[in-house]
Amino acid sequence: MTTPAPRGRGTRGLTRDEVLDAALDLAEERGLSAVGVRAVASRLGVTPMALYRYVGDKDGLLDGLVERLMREMPEDDPDLPWQDRMRAFAAGVRQVARRHPALFPLLFTRPTVGPEARRPRDAVQDMLRAAGVPEEVVPPLQRLLDTVGMGLAASEAGGRFTATPEEIDRVHALAEEIFLDAIERYAAR
Repeated sequence: MTTPAPRGRGTRGLTRDEVLDAALDLAEERGLSAVGVRAVASRLGVTPMALYRYVGDKDGLLDGLVERLMREMPEDDPDLPWQDRMRAFAAGVRQVARRHPALFPLLFTRPTVGPEARRPRDAVQDMLRAAGVPEEVVPPLQRLLDTVGMGLAASEAGGRFTATPEEIDRVHALAEEIFLDAIERYAAR
């Protein structure tokens, strides 16, 4: 790894994306516990104070990483049947977890309230509405689906499953089948 030249007066300033890229790289190389304002600043060759305008403090840095993960969540295609949309979304979540196994658990511990965080949540809620789920049930059912789906993806990416890839695929397929069937039965009431 090369250390960037220190930035001083007259040099181009940082961007929020550069700060979050450095934090992401640090998390993937040394684990989430290594991510902090000082460590990210050191990686960028700046003082910790230089990061505060972009991320605030460590909480802001972690929230930015959640935002980054959510940005990678799959796009929804409302022209597809809701079942295909759900399957594609679940597969996309697994891909994000596989790309960022050290970072993915942040989704269980940090708030996801920014615009990027709302996009996947809103997409799943739209899928549930397309299935005919009553509006009052849409938000809690979306949370349940997120928790189970992301939990399975995090367990797989983190190496918690001691099974072959085929066996893990069967677990995901079973979860999909159970949830799609349950959503259809619930919507038909």
